[in-house]
Amino acid sequence: MARLPRLTLPGYPHHIIQRGNNRQAIFATSADYEMLLQLLDEQARKHRVAIHAYVLMSNHFHLLATPEDAEGIPLMMQALGRSYVRYFNREQQRTGTLWEGRYKSTLIQAERYLAACMVYIDLNPVRAGLVGDPAEYPWSSHRHYIGRRHDKLVTPHPLYWNLGNTPFARDIAYTDLVLAGIGSQQQQALTDSTLRGWALGDANYVADLQRRTERRLSRGKAGRPRKGEETDD
Repeated sequence: MARLPRLTLPGYPHHIIQRGNNRQAIFATSADYEMLLQLLDEQARKHRVAIHAYVLMSNHFHLLATPEDAEGIPLMMQALGRSYVRYFNREQQRTGTLWEGRYKSTLIQAERYLAACMVYIDLNPVRAGLVGDPAEYPWSSHRHYIGRRHDKLVTPHPLYWNLGNTPFARDIAYTDLVLAGIGSQQQQALTDSTLRGWALGDANYVADLQRRTERRLSRGKAGRPRKGEETDD
């Protein structure tokens, strides 16, 4: 069955997931995490993609990013994937693929889902049982947003500044957002929309995006997929 083409639009935030092949580990040492972040920083700058949030897990990673042009994210992810695989295979004396096929991504409505997506990303290590507090996990953008460190990779989305008039006020407000967490329905929506390529937002948002592309952006009616459409599994 043919796969749905990804939709990338400049100026819109995108939630991105890249998994290791067969859920295998994509990091073996702390240096590997550092290398991926270094490569991501280089490629994001080169291809003019703003990274708003990220988390690197043992066998996958999440990004929340906004490109300046339609080719920014595809070019960034292609270059990042190739460069990191060359590095990792050399360090681990291995060959072959590292990634589980192409990365998954979707557009999210910033006004409705930006903060929820950031919290969702930050809480990945907590949900996985790696830490009790996301501030304890070193491989995410969380510490940047609570004022624990400056992360040169991170470019806050314009809506983030609405959290407060001072850095301290924003740090506190964002800390409270993460402590409040997100509901199971929002969590599932963020996961499913990205893995399946459905735009995540209200009806008006999705309808506006749909006018820009022939690619279907929301779940269709139950039944046999039409030719050229990807199944949900």
